[in-house]
Amino acid sequence: MASFYDRYILPRLLKAACSASPMMRQRGKIVPRASGRVLELGIGLGLNLSFYDPEKVTAVIGVDPSAELRAAALTAPHDPRLAVEVRDGTAEALPFEDKSFDTVVCTFTLCSVHTPAAALAEARRVLKPQGRLLFCEHGLAPDGDIAKWQRRIEPVWKAIAGGCHLTRPVGGAIAAAGFTLDEVDSMYVPKTPKIAAWNEWGVATPR
Repeated sequence: MASFYDRYILPRLLKAACSASPMMRQRGKIVPRASGRVLELGIGLGLNLSFYDPEKVTAVIGVDPSAELRAAALTAPHDPRLAVEVRDGTAEALPFEDKSFDTVVCTFTLCSVHTPAAALAEARRVLKPQGRLLFCEHGLAPDGDIAKWQRRIEPVWKAIAGGCHLTRPVGGAIAAAGFTLDEVDSMYVPKTPKIAAWNEWGVATPR
């Protein structure tokens, strides 16, 4: 059973952090590129839904293990022409058939799943051979001094931020899971604490 903190405080904290203007700009760089039948890993509060183009997307199916976040996603703003479905589930054990999605979207999710390698393996499994993984994730900074502080702060950060990790690699983890990184961009997101600001986003295809 979810704790009082997880039910009432954490969703508000996540909304404040994840819907901040710099973070929404990052979402806007990648989510509109989705097409066909789309799976969103860790749909959370549904903050990506307003970025999908209903002219290119036939349906968005999101999974999330949190009942509180799923409820929020169902009421999140989006184009009324967009078919949206939200299911209970984890990224590491997707309840979908092999090769059943054209696009998998993963934004600010790999930081908090229990096993990133398993989540990426599942994303690869459900993607069609010509499908695409669209990702936008924060993770381990390339600068040693910042990475050192990430490691120091991470235990406390995880406790208050719903299991969010600061030191997980992004591009390297995606490549190691059997994807080809077709496009990758990166930067420190402005107006964001440096320990949580390193962001990598792009497009990957299954090998």
